[in-house]
Amino acid sequence: MAAITIAMINELRAATNVGMMDCKRALQDTDGNMEEAIKILREKGLALQVKRADRESKQGIIAAAAGANGAYGIVELNCETDFVAKTDKFLDFAKKLAVAVAAGDEKVAETHATELTEVVAATGENVKIRRCAYVALTGTGLVESYIHAGGKVGVIVEVGCTKPETIATEAFKQLVHDVCLQAAAAAPRYLNESEVPEAEIESEKEVYRAQVEGKPANIIEGILKGKLKKHFAEVCLIDQPFVKEPKMSVTQVVKEAEKATGDTITVKRFVRYQLGMA
Repeated sequence: MAAITIAMINELRAATNVGMMDCKRALQDTDGNMEEAIKILREKGLALQVKRADRESKQGIIAAAAGANGAYGIVELNCETDFVAKTDKFLDFAKKLAVAVAAGDEKVAETHATELTEVVAATGENVKIRRCAYVALTGTGLVESYIHAGGKVGVIVEVGCTKPETIATEAFKQLVHDVCLQAAAAAPRYLNESEVPEAEIESEKEVYRAQVEGKPANIIEGILKGKLKKHFAEVCLIDQPFVKEPKMSVTQVVKEAEKATGDTITVKRFVRYQLGMA
């Protein structure tokens, strides 16, 4: 009998979206023959995904759930049509995945592979667990999620403070909710300037230099700083104009909450998923 390696099992899993043990058994039963193993899995109804793997999954939903100790989980589940994305079978599976992620399971594509195959069989579409994220509370503060536009956009944010009593204040809770709304509506790519890749900054500078070519060097530097500041205000969450009051930045809104609570407040991180987007 041919030796069944991890590489062979992973190759079969990638082709069929079937669990490791089922793939291993199929390979053992076929003496390592990949095509025959796929055939066996299809005959068992496990590899329906392989027939549909070439279909694009552009529809679906983003779901989030709360876990223990202030944690949250978020998942993007894709399908082919908006019709299937609205079915109870699909929505219930998305919710179940979100709950699992909120409990700390970031490998739901593996742990729920059998159920995924069942959903594929029930819907007749190429259903994919595209991505997920688990956000645990670090220190004092709150983690909150927000789902926007009927499940097309979902965010999780973590906002920290230093005093436990701050968490219960309306000012702090409102700030956390507002930061969620901000991330959903304004689509930031980074939390702050320090997260912006140096390559992106240099690329922006090249564009700006071409725009001001011929001006004195000291003037060019001033223009570059101004244009970079504007770029950061577009892509960095804490630098963006606040969606509820564009005359204020998110940083200024945080400062207002600090005054109201008498505490130091920090927007620590965010996760933003938009259906079908990177």
